[in-house]
Amino acid sequence: MKYLFVGATFVLALLPPVAQAKDIEAGKVVFKKCAACHNADTDANKVGPTLKGVVGRTAGTAPGYSYSKAMKDAGAAGLVWDEPNLTEYLTDPKAKVPTNKMGFPGLKNPDDIKNVIAYLKNVSG
Repeated sequence: MKYLFVGATFVLALLPPVAQAKDIEAGKVVFKKCAACHNADTDANKVGPTLKGVVGRTAGTAPGYSYSKAMKDAGAAGLVWDEPNLTEYLTDPKAKVPTNKMGFPGLKNPDDIKNVIAYLKNVSG
């Protein structure tokens, strides 16, 4: 019995914490806050650029979208939408890219941010 307990404890220690899990379905729900302005599953731009393929994309480069000078300049300076940059941007878009034209104030829940990034990575392919 003692060995069973030790073995189970070891296995549980290897599992990732639930609070840190990236949940694609939860991210899809969070993305509803973004969907009025952005698509994630098509290449069509809306008020904002398509977010299909955004993970790994240079900022300000979605084809056919008219970006702010600030976003184009950020991309020209090397800003690429990887997880750390997306996390910063989604937390406070105006702090990450000042004077960009996105009016959304950001997501405040770190789990929502992780989940929406997981969703974007999943729909991006």
